[in-house]
Amino acid sequence: MPPRNRLVATIFIALLIGSIGLNNMSRSGRFEAYRSVDVLQLLGSGMCFGVALVALIMLIRKPRTP
Repeated sequence: MPPRNRLVATIFIALLIGSIGLNNMSRSGRFEAYRSVDVLQLLGSGMCFGVALVALIMLIRKPRTP
């Protein structure tokens, strides 16, 4: 699989897993007790950590040129 297709597949899988987790959390009864500001802050933090994790993995997997 070419690197571009692999990156697209990785992004799609990460979005799918994140959507499933958010969907499960929103169905629970405790979700109504959260304020929308708190939920948005958690989503923003999660996205930032996700971007950092992907960047770290890409940095580690990048082929080293002498």
